[in-house]
Amino acid sequence: MTARAVITGIGVATANGLGVDDFWAATRVGKNAIGPVTRFDASSYPARLAGEITGFEAADHLPSRLLPQTDRMTRLALVAADCAFEDADVRPGDIPEFDMGVVTASTSGGFEFGQNELKKLWSQGSQYVSAYQSFAWFYAVNSGQISIRNGMRGPSGVVVSDHAGGLDAIAQARRQIRKGSKLIFSGGFDASICPWGWVAQIAGGRLSTRTDPERAYLPFDADANGYVPGEGGALLILEDEHTARERGARTLYGEIAGYGATFDPKPGSGREPGLRRAIEVALADAGAAAADVDVVFADGAGTPDLDRAEADAITAVFGPGGVPVTAPKTMIGRLYSGAAPVDVVSAVLAIREGIIPPTTNVECAPAYDIDLVVGQPRPASVRTALVLARGHGGFNSAVVVREVD
Repeated sequence: MTARAVITGIGVATANGLGVDDFWAATRVGKNAIGPVTRFDASSYPARLAGEITGFEAADHLPSRLLPQTDRMTRLALVAADCAFEDADVRPGDIPEFDMGVVTASTSGGFEFGQNELKKLWSQGSQYVSAYQSFAWFYAVNSGQISIRNGMRGPSGVVVSDHAGGLDAIAQARRQIRKGSKLIFSGGFDASICPWGWVAQIAGGRLSTRTDPERAYLPFDADANGYVPGEGGALLILEDEHTARERGARTLYGEIAGYGATFDPKPGSGREPGLRRAIEVALADAGAAAADVDVVFADGAGTPDLDRAEADAITAVFGPGGVPVTAPKTMIGRLYSGAAPVDVVSAVLAIREGIIPPTTNVECAPAYDIDLVVGQPRPASVRTALVLARGHGGFNSAVVVREVD
């Protein structure tokens, strides 16, 4: 259980960039990509902004046989997997099929695909419903489609814990690497910008109802009004460090060095939320002290109660203003299971470049005693980063990402 799991390949798709280079070029300078919903008419809904991916045509990247059987989130995930393989300079046949696995996270599954088939059921009849509905909506479909397309028959699975799921999936991937697997795909994708998915998200009661893209999603700001949802995510290739070096991996982005997960106590119990403990467990797992952390990528829920709880947890571990904090997801919206893997990508790129991407459009309220990086990117020597994520219902996860010498 001592093998080091390192990131050797990245595939990312968000509203501000497809692929590592485009994503980081936009993120490092704080390019906002939130705007009005265009994938359906949202004018009659209370929430009308999203972080949509534009210019993506699945037919340009995937064989035609896959299109009728896949939801938008799966198409994005399949293309990201191809990009990650290319980035890692690995071809599917380079490693034995039982030594490669896939562990992804999902919050909603293929909502848009499911909506379209249910519409056929109600308006036309059951004989018009696609047989692919049996799996295209399912939470595990991304793991299944990626493994089938690339001949990956090793340990695989799916994690469902809302926004925390992406980190939980990465931790499970690291666990499989430590058990002897040579390569595991991990991360998360969600894409529920459709009427059915929109109603479900609004029902959660935490979406921003503002119409100004620059003032809609404001974590740690006195004007915080909820979050803006987005679509996309990231997939990482994790390998055992020895295997990666032995095959001559051209890039070791970073090590998944520590992980902690907790669950919040029952509401009304008066007990402290579990995020602080998750941070402490992750640091202990990494063999790191609070002083070793150079930046925290915050969950950034964008509601006063959750922002207060996160700021309190960060301050309890690092002290008031004790570590730079950022939430670059303000540029693209919260991506559910895809959010934290995208933050892990930002963390390793921050380590590589020595720059902390900003939290855009936000003025940190004095009530939050944290050193929030706002407005402009901040040059910094980054060797160790902490990524935080929380899921609806009480999930808390933390991952320590560390530079590889």
